[in-house]
Amino acid sequence: MSTIAFLGTGIMGSAMVLRLLGRGHEVTVYNRTARKAAPLRAAGAALAGSAAEAVAGASFVISMVGDDEASREIWLGARGALAGSPSAGAIAIEHSTLSHGWIRELGGVLSNAGVPFIDGPVTGGPDGATAGELTVLAGAGSATLEQARPLLQAYARELVHFGPPGAGTAYKLIVNLIATAQITALAEGMSAAERAGLDLALVAATLRKGTVASPVVRYLTERIAQGNHDEVYFATRWRCKDASYGLRLAAELGQPVPTCEAAGGLFERAMRAGLGEKNSSVIVEVLRRLADGQGEAPGAGAGHTGSASAVTRP
Repeated sequence: MSTIAFLGTGIMGSAMVLRLLGRGHEVTVYNRTARKAAPLRAAGAALAGSAAEAVAGASFVISMVGDDEASREIWLGARGALAGSPSAGAIAIEHSTLSHGWIRELGGVLSNAGVPFIDGPVTGGPDGATAGELTVLAGAGSATLEQARPLLQAYARELVHFGPPGAGTAYKLIVNLIATAQITALAEGMSAAERAGLDLALVAATLRKGTVASPVVRYLTERIAQGNHDEVYFATRWRCKDASYGLRLAAELGQPVPTCEAAGGLFERAMRAGLGEKNSSVIVEVLRRLADGQGEAPGAGAGHTGSASAVTRP
């Protein structure tokens, strides 16, 4: 069994830690918001006061945080992972969805420090993490990935190796751009169906069985039909962040993505309206208000189910 430092215990990170503990691994966790890591102590994890403290003696250092800023602090901060003392040959794994530029920069820093690196964003969401059915989208050297494979299989059903560090993030940002466009197109269609006088519950049920029924569509149709934006599975602010990073990558590549730009713009509109803590299905509320000629939906009182649930930083 391995000694692991796990940095970032939000919804995804906590589920992944529990899978690792269930496989008998020794896990020390650190989270910037300490109270979110506390429940893992009862499951057998050790708690650290900093990333540097968490990595002491670790053979694997895993990060699962929200954005570039958090990742930079976790790895390179004054009390970050690289200020600690992991075991010789320890492997660094970044599972977060981050910008391609930052992943390449981080990979360079780790390479210069002699630390093998796996760029490994995941798909499958919290349910997949709990069930051990995530997919790791890996950018890494082949030998490094094979060394980490037994560990990753604690929470991942599949590892897809796209190439060297940076390749996994490139794919993840591209697929998340596609998902962003799917979400806004679905919300537009359901909003139009509503204005046409159709029963939204019936529309949702039929869409889930139809030709456009991707996993994203199947998940969001019911949320949109019910107006359930407060039970947060994937917050609007994270969807907006992912779209922003994806659009940045497309610009760097010189690839026009007008459909995705429009979709990302709608999520930016939702953010300006104060809807960042709502589930990403809340984009339909922005479209409803646009259709009514009311501009951006206000943050307070938007949606059908009352106040937003709190989504705090990882």
